[in-house]
Amino acid sequence: MKRADDLTAEELRAELQRLRAALCDIEDMHVFTFGKTTAHIGAETAQRMQEEYEEERNALLARIEPLEDRLRRIA
Repeated sequence: MKRADDLTAEELRAELQRLRAALCDIEDMHVFTFGKTTAHIGAETAQRMQEEYEEERNALLARIEPLEDRLRRIA
């Protein structure tokens, strides 16, 4: 993938849309899965699931932020 500074405004918008959709997907999946299974899994598994979710969410947010900054600068 190109660096954020090398993307056009249209490319930035498309990539932001894709990343935001991915973020919504993992948030929805986490809420559904975690809410439905917490009573049936142990505390260790629940903690690991939460940590994995937070890592994935933070990774996506770290990719979204520079794209949003760049889009604000060029728009």
